[in-house]
Amino acid sequence: MNDRQIYFKNKKILIYGLGKSGIACYNFLKINNICAIFDDKKTNIPNKFRKKLINTHKLSSIKFDFIVLSPGIDIKKCKISSYLGKNRSKIITELDIFEICYPKIKKITITGTNGKSTTSKLLYDTLKANKMDARLTGNIGYPILAEKNIKNSTIFVIEASSYQLDYSKFFKSKFSLILNLNPDHLERHGTFKNYAAAKFKIVKSQNKNDYTFIDDENNFLNALVKDNKIKSKLIHINYLKYKKYVKQIDNIYFKNSSNKKNLYFVLAVAEILRVNLKLVISSANKFKELNYRQQIIHRSKNLLIINDSKSTSFSSTVPLLESHKNIYWILGGLAKKGDKLKLKKKYFSSIRAYVYGKDRHLLINSLPNKISYKSSSTLKEVVKNLIKHIKDDNKKKVILFSPAAASFDQFKNFEERGKYFNNQSKFIIKKLKYD
Repeated sequence: MNDRQIYFKNKKILIYGLGKSGIACYNFLKINNICAIFDDKKTNIPNKFRKKLINTHKLSSIKFDFIVLSPGIDIKKCKISSYLGKNRSKIITELDIFEICYPKIKKITITGTNGKSTTSKLLYDTLKANKMDARLTGNIGYPILAEKNIKNSTIFVIEASSYQLDYSKFFKSKFSLILNLNPDHLERHGTFKNYAAAKFKIVKSQNKNDYTFIDDENNFLNALVKDNKIKSKLIHINYLKYKKYVKQIDNIYFKNSSNKKNLYFVLAVAEILRVNLKLVISSANKFKELNYRQQIIHRSKNLLIINDSKSTSFSSTVPLLESHKNIYWILGGLAKKGDKLKLKKKYFSSIRAYVYGKDRHLLINSLPNKISYKSSSTLKEVVKNLIKHIKDDNKKKVILFSPAAASFDQFKNFEERGKYFNNQSKFIIKKLKYD
């Protein structure tokens, strides 16, 4: 009988939230356990799971051993907030379940405010190029509990959000990367301090045989390291050390400052794992942008269109604003609490902003006076206005869709928003008569 069977046998388990990770949790735990499902939106539940649904009235009558909480659920604002508050000690996550069942499997966990997906994917590509049994899981969209045929030599690359880490109790990682820290998700965490503390849990849980990688230029992160007296081996990313390798990159995706830093992290991890650094360079040069993450969807002599729908804060957009000239910047949605645009004055004159959505007035007030702007209610209306203004511009133009805000005012998620903009881009290209 393995660890999984011992720890999770004949238990009563409530799975709250039946998205991708919730379904994976259910399938993983349903053997030898009694699993029940609760979801705020019952209409979204596939028919085969409906028999396992319970209502709020039955919750108190069942003594659950564990409550597996989807990271997207906010305990303070969900339908069973009071119940979860009383049973907080029973809450675990899919990461906890994986840790309990596979404690000896090597895990590389990547978190931070921006760049998690790119760094995770590039590291995964590098390990695969080195013929290692690597798995890419977590917040990038692949549930960790859905993985099969796990061996002792398997390495998991895990993208972890602050939501996942905040609820986790047992999760540990051999390698922990905190790429950067900027105020984000404050509407959920309340303060920047709480947000940072959630991220920092992957470091505090480590021991002397583990590794922590941090951005040496982030003062707040360095202060956290100093105050918490961490036990792991601390690796400060040395940007000068790997500069010669970065010069070998011929991929426009790694030309901006944020993605260059992501690359440095991958080089540092690869070196500790004794992976030939030439494989990192080769993987970076072959790297294709992830959907809606600084994705180049059109490139011609006089027009570049970038779809960065994943951007939900100013800090994620700034590196792109600093990397191009003559930018037509489309932004909008639900503004993030406490978010500020920190952009050097020398970039103001090359930017025209087109702002849309519910919080467009808040976003406009966040823009420096020297950045001109147009306000619209919808993204479709923005596109029409942009076409009118861009027609007479004979210079090379960059249309940057980097919303710097959450999507939920007009779209289900950033993927739906990104897909919509791709369709609008076809209209733009047709109207401007670009090949």
